[in-house]
Amino acid sequence: MNIHEYQAKDLLARFGVPVPKGVAAFSVEEAVDAVAALPGPLYVVKAQIHAGGRGKGRFLELGPEAKGGVRLARSAEEVRAHATEMLGRTLVTVQTGPAGRQVKRLYVTDGVDIDREFYLAFLVDRGSGRVAAVVSTEGGMDIEAVAHETPEKIVTLTVDPATGWRPHHGRRVAAALGLSGDLARQAAEVSAKLYRAFVELDASQVEINPLAVCGDRLLVLDAKMNFDSNALARHPEVLELRDLGEEEPAEIEASKHDLAFIKLDGNIGCLVNGAGLAMATMDIIKLSGGEPANFLDVGGGASREKVTEAFKLILADPAVEGILVNIFGGIMRCDIIAEGIIAAAREVDLKVPLVVRLEGTNVAEGKAILAQSGLAITPADDLGDAARKIVAAVRGG
Repeated sequence: MNIHEYQAKDLLARFGVPVPKGVAAFSVEEAVDAVAALPGPLYVVKAQIHAGGRGKGRFLELGPEAKGGVRLARSAEEVRAHATEMLGRTLVTVQTGPAGRQVKRLYVTDGVDIDREFYLAFLVDRGSGRVAAVVSTEGGMDIEAVAHETPEKIVTLTVDPATGWRPHHGRRVAAALGLSGDLARQAAEVSAKLYRAFVELDASQVEINPLAVCGDRLLVLDAKMNFDSNALARHPEVLELRDLGEEEPAEIEASKHDLAFIKLDGNIGCLVNGAGLAMATMDIIKLSGGEPANFLDVGGGASREKVTEAFKLILADPAVEGILVNIFGGIMRCDIIAEGIIAAAREVDLKVPLVVRLEGTNVAEGKAILAQSGLAITPADDLGDAARKIVAAVRGG
């Protein structure tokens, strides 16, 4: 689950992380009122969407010369002008795709003089099973571009969960940023507090870009936080921050039925049980020359009703031209899945090609149920066979 910048900064401030003062605004008047609560005389008006690159973004409704989603203001009237131009309009960035996201919230913060900008992020390093800190002197830039063009400017260190964050980690962060004296001490303190927030809130990512030197202070000027959705039950205060307006409607609907669903850009819908098997299914579709339209994991114990809802989700995407069902029955019985597939196909009046590969518990019964259904279901012997058949079907072969 993602949250907005102003929400992330509020959470981090509770852990003692230094952030400039700011006020969230949901209307032009609230943005103007925020000026009275800030020191000034410089203010920053920031569009709040779940995407990076806001400052370099553009508004669909405005001309190419219009400013992006992060703007400076030196008076309440300038704040009003920016807020009027930004609220309700569609901001397109490198991370939103061409459709962009509608701006419904703003964040008005105190402006600061920036001397240097750094990058600091905490993520889960699944390779080592540890939390990794990613540090770079190239703050304020696209970190992917830095990694590609000047990888030597990125330093990564991992933290043993048995010992946690130690003073030597903080010293390594400060050294990687080229800081000394009091700024080095601040860097060590800030990184320790960010690590604590990451662990205690069950975050999957905390990204600070930039972490800035402002005179004699280090300040977090932008923050992104993602959370492990499986741990949100432990953090109701974080779950309350969820903004459904920033999420795909299909993914919201999927969460209601305990389905793991992510929309993609292809035309072959995938219905699979198990995340690893779902990834393998998408890979083999691509190897066969096709493009998956979604990641969809129905879980290990899906019911007939759950399979029906999964079909509805897939077919709600007008780009879907065929569906591949790939089920390995362990806990899940193939005959139950077959019944669910038939019920779903009839309920949604399926009109696109459907290829089904079943293997595992009660597979013979499941295949017999599909064969006797009278529906146009193409069986497959294995995953490679299934991928080739669905790719050929959507191509009209």
